[in-house]
Formats: sequence, structure tokens, C-alpha cells
Amino acid sequence: MYILEGNIGAGKSTFLKLIEDRYPFINTIQEPHDNWKKQSYGQSLLADFYSNPKRWAYTIETLAMSCRIRDHLKNKNLKVTTIMERSVYSGHHCFAYNGFLSGFMTNLEWAIYCRWFDFLVGKKHITPQGFIYLQTTPPISYERIKRRSRPEEKAMTLEYLEQMHKRHEEFLLLKKNASSAIKKVPVLVINCDKEFETNKLQTHKMFDALEKFLNQTQGSGIPAITKEQYHESL
Repeated sequence: MYILEGNIGAGKSTFLKLIEDRYPFINTIQEPHDNWKKQSYGQSLLADFYSNPKRWAYTIETLAMSCRIRDHLKNKNLKVTTIMERSVYSGHHCFAYNGFLSGFMTNLEWAIYCRWFDFLVGKKHITPQGFIYLQTTPPISYERIKRRSRPEEKAMTLEYLEQMHKRHEEFLLLKKNASSAIKKVPVLVINCDKEFETNKLQTHKMFDALEKFLNQTQGSGIPAITKEQYHESL
């Protein structure tokens, strides 16, 4: 399993959809946004968090962790290449950790969250074969968020995106506070400051980097992308 990571507004969902369209033999898993929006619980935990992070940080991060573990368990034994949007690892090292550093979680809440993380990762999770990091500068992410104008993101600030960019860089590039197993996981960095959804040249460059990375890191004995599948996808 491969994990697609990146800051809010990096273009993860868009890139995953493009992968799904081009490579139908790759199993893709979108982040379960509805679980922290109004559709599932009668209120938008995401909007609640952005408007009152001290009240809702622990709640939303615990829910996100449980949802990501669930999706991982559903797909961990599939004998096909799988790319999942975000992971329990970035949830911990980026979002929850930033919440703790910002004072959104108390020491007790952070300690409880970490105990659950250590238990679930130790007992239930399998280390990914690779991370695919869509790297964007915070102002670009901020402009994209404003453009898509999601109601639950109205209170999003550039300062928060700058914090999250730093957390992603620390986790994926510096492997700060990561376990020894995660430190060994290779990372593909794709700069996504340029628009790529309608830019065929840019999309081709991203696909080319992705194909090389998957084939270089596949360790299950099953090629990530065979020659036949590659030509069918063109």
C-alpha cells in the first residue's frame, strides 16, 4: 500500500481521481471526508474544529485516526497496488501533533491520543511501501482552498496552512519523531504548485514520476505497473 500525502489544498483528491481514471488496475482510496462533515454525524466536526480548535481538536483527530485505521484494515491484504489518501501517520505526526503544539489539545488529551495511536499502529497497521508527497507552498494551498469555497473551510487561515506545511516537511522529509520502520519508507516528492488537473504536460510529468516510483519500490513480487497495463493506459 502507498499513501498519498500533502497539505490541505495540495490537490490530493484531484490527483487520486486522475490516477483512478488513467490506471483502473490501481486500487484508490479517497479520504473519508464525510465522516467529519455534516453528512455522518449531524454536525460538521471539521467546521467546528476550524471555528473552535481547542474544543474539537481531540474529537476530530481521534475520529480521523479510527477511520483511517478502518480503511487500512479493509484494504491491507489486497493483491493489487493500492494508493490511499492520507494515513494514520500524517494524522498523528502532522495534524494531531500540530494541534498539541498549538495548545488545541491538553497534555492529557495528547497522552490518550498517543496511547491509542501506539496501540493501533502496533497491533493493526502495516507499514506502507511508500509515501507520495504532493508538496505545495502555503499561499498556493490557501488560494486553492478559497477558490473551492467549501463551507466547512471558511475559517481556514494561512497561518494554519503554514503550520501544517512545516509539519508535513518535518514528517515526510526529515522523518522527525518517526518510528524506525517509517524512517525506512521511501518518499516520492512531487511539486504541485503548478495547476495540473487540466495541464496535460504537468500531469504527464506527475504520472511519469509516479510510475517510476511504484516500479522501483514494489516489494510484493507483483509489478506495480506492467508493460501491458502501461500501454493500455496511454
